[in-house]
Amino acid sequence: MSRLQEFSQRTGRRVTRWLSPATFAMLFAAIVVGGLLFIPPIHGLADNGGFAQILANNGLYPLGGYQTVGYLNPQLGLMRYYDEVRATGWGGFSSQRLFVGLAIGLNKLFFSTSRFDLRFLGLVYYLPFVGAVGLLTRALTQPYRRIRSYVLAAVIVLVFADTSLTLAFNSFYVTPILLITAMTMVGSLLLLPRTTTYRGRLMSLYFLSAALLITSQPQNATLTVSYVIMTVGGFFVFRHPAQRLGLVLGLTVLVACGVTMALALTPQQRSINRYQAFTHGVLHDTKDPSSALTRQGVSQQFALMRENDYYPVNFTELSPDTRYVRQHLTRYVGAGWVLTYYVHHLRQLRQLLDLAAANLMATQVKSVGNYPPHSGHARGAQVKFFTLASTTAGAFFPRRFAFDALLVVALIMVFGVGAYNDLRQQRTYGVVRFFLVVGLLLNLLLVPLLVILTTGVTNLAQNLLLAPISLDLALLILVADLLNHRLWHADDRQVIDDD
Repeated sequence: MSRLQEFSQRTGRRVTRWLSPATFAMLFAAIVVGGLLFIPPIHGLADNGGFAQILANNGLYPLGGYQTVGYLNPQLGLMRYYDEVRATGWGGFSSQRLFVGLAIGLNKLFFSTSRFDLRFLGLVYYLPFVGAVGLLTRALTQPYRRIRSYVLAAVIVLVFADTSLTLAFNSFYVTPILLITAMTMVGSLLLLPRTTTYRGRLMSLYFLSAALLITSQPQNATLTVSYVIMTVGGFFVFRHPAQRLGLVLGLTVLVACGVTMALALTPQQRSINRYQAFTHGVLHDTKDPSSALTRQGVSQQFALMRENDYYPVNFTELSPDTRYVRQHLTRYVGAGWVLTYYVHHLRQLRQLLDLAAANLMATQVKSVGNYPPHSGHARGAQVKFFTLASTTAGAFFPRRFAFDALLVVALIMVFGVGAYNDLRQQRTYGVVRFFLVVGLLLNLLLVPLLVILTTGVTNLAQNLLLAPISLDLALLILVADLLNHRLWHADDRQVIDDD
């Protein structure tokens, strides 16, 4: 063996001894994301026109020269007096307000009591994101520190630190909450059967993350069923009656969060969602909308509203926000009516699901700019740095909902074999992993369907986001267990409590 080879091996052993795959992933993600968020000119996602309610609910307001769509607004004003909007609770509850409130508190402490710097919000998301990257990497690579573990750590960063996802940290979209909590939930559950010291903390972290995800937006209420399924694996880890009672209590909290969010929509939000589901769903690609509406008991005059938004920019034949439209359309065209319509028009439903599948991996929001004014970039300019994962997935992932359904079945069968083998050998890792993957894959099917039923095909890249995140997590679990040779034969003796 040459001296160069000996030196390389010694260096490699020292690096792997002091730098774990999880630490490497955290440093990698921190450098890539931190540079985009905090170094001027900062990057983020511009207001698509839907920030007004969020700003008002959190005591913020646009300053002079506020931009929408084309440019990011780095600073906002902080309200100093009584705000009737916040006092009346207009807009409903969202866990997003916890993150925004913390950012405002830090801003007042370290920057200003009259102006809000958007980077404080980015920081509030940035820190737990880096932690979630480390937790997920540790869960997928332990107990190994081989070359493939570091390669897998790099892949995790490429996928989840992709600019199409992390630009939203400097914005008021719920994307960061969905990303951070989903990664944390998966990392917590995968580590659960392979540790003896931190099981209680990991399970508590899972429930906290799931509750934050469910309460981030009302559309997530139905997805509570996915996280209930994920939790079932915990009953194979915790055997003591008191521990299982804790699991039941945690499940009860998740269900309560789901019910609360289902009831949290304000009348205006319900009206907007119903209108969008009608104009961008029911009327989308309908060859003869008038006759279809007549058969469903709706006046054919509403066919004129095809592709209209609730807040139209130009003149529309019928104004959405009028008493007549509310009484004769949005008042009773709810999810039940829309579902009944699609039951009688299955071909149209398949077309809409295929459209959703075609946009599933297109996670970059292309409708808004990523740069602030006076940055030297054109209005609506997009960041191309560190978008390899999203660009590749968007270009090559199959664009049929039938493929997604077949993929779900195939993956459940593959992980089902591992769960069966581990159950026979009285091991728990494969069982916990199975229920986790089933919950993730259920999101892949439920999210597109729920989006079509509730908001139509409006803002697909944003509304579908939880589906590609769930799919990426499931596929990474598959790749990690293939590389570590534990897909069908896990080993619970790999109990690691220290990195």
